[in-house]
Formats: sequence, C-alpha cells, structure tokens
Amino acid sequence: MKRRIIAINRMFGSSGRQIGHAIADSLGIRFYDKELIEMAGDAHNIPYDTLARVDEQKANPWYYPIDHDVQVKDTYTYVPMNDVLFDTQRKIILDLARQEDCVIVGRCAANILNDSALTLFIHAPFDDRIRTVMERTGREEASAKRLVRKMDKQRRTYYEYFTDRKWMDMTQYDLCLDSSRLGTDRIVRIVRNSL
Repeated sequence: MKRRIIAINRMFGSSGRQIGHAIADSLGIRFYDKELIEMAGDAHNIPYDTLARVDEQKANPWYYPIDHDVQVKDTYTYVPMNDVLFDTQRKIILDLARQEDCVIVGRCAANILNDSALTLFIHAPFDDRIRTVMERTGREEASAKRLVRKMDKQRRTYYEYFTDRKWMDMTQYDLCLDSSRLGTDRIVRIVRNSL
C-alpha cells in the first residue's frame, strides 16, 4: 500500500496549520509541525527554545552564535543553528515518510518529499489573512498587517534559501487551494479525493 503523506506549505494567516490538523484527523494519521522542532532537539540534545528561535528562518549571515557543539565541524568551521535544524528536520521528515502516513506542515517538506507526497500550498487573499490574524491574536489591524508581511517574507526567504526554488512557484505543488473560498471542510474532502 502506498503511504498517505501530505506536505503543506502555507501563507501566514491562511489557516494552513489548522487545515493540516483537520486533514490528519479526517484520515486518522499523525500530524507534524512544531513537533519536528522537539524531535530535532531530542536528536542532538538541544533545548527546544534554542531551536524554536531559528525555526523556519534563514540564518543571519552576519551573526552566527555558537549555542551547541553540533555547530562546530571537524574542519573548525561553524554552522548556523538554522542549518543544523534544517538538516536534522530534513532527515526526520524523510524517515517519517518511510515509516508512517502523516501530514507535515512547513519546513520545506513539500520540496523534500516532492514525488512521495501530495504537496499542497494553502493561500488566501491578504485582507482575509489579516482578519484571521486579528481574530486569533487580538492584534489591531496595523499590527496584524505588519505580522503577516513579516511572516510571509520570513517563510519565503527560508524556503528559497534551503530549496533554491521560488516559494510562490505554484508548479511545484500538486494542489494550490484558497482557504478563504473553499474552507477547511471542502479542502479536507479535496485532499481525501486526491489520495
């Protein structure tokens, strides 16, 4: 039997994480998002907070703090914690896809798993995402706009740095779904029918 692996990339505020949970619940399979940070920390005995600070972020080329000996290579060169986390999560994602059916959100999983997963890009119009962020966080509109722009830029930079692909290149995804038009229930049905 072929594995049911769904890899989701998403715009901030498009409800990609919630949709991923709903898909996993509907299929009775595991869901992975921030759990991957914890698994990476366990693999290297690095505190969760240290990894969470750099999760889904490209390293600052001007500042490489050395927080753990795993960052120092045998050649006495230093690796940013962002790269350590990405490499570790990449291995975990590949292992998970070999071992079990699951939904994985973010962390370039759509690119890492490519043909062995159903890849989704969840998006929504900017104004809808602003409203979602305001409802979830209680932020004022101006603050929500800044946050959405910042997080989209961060995700785009992270994805493009680690994959050498354009984040918004829709040709790399199997399904590109507008969560504001379709809603969670319809997206779950579309995904179930696509497996």
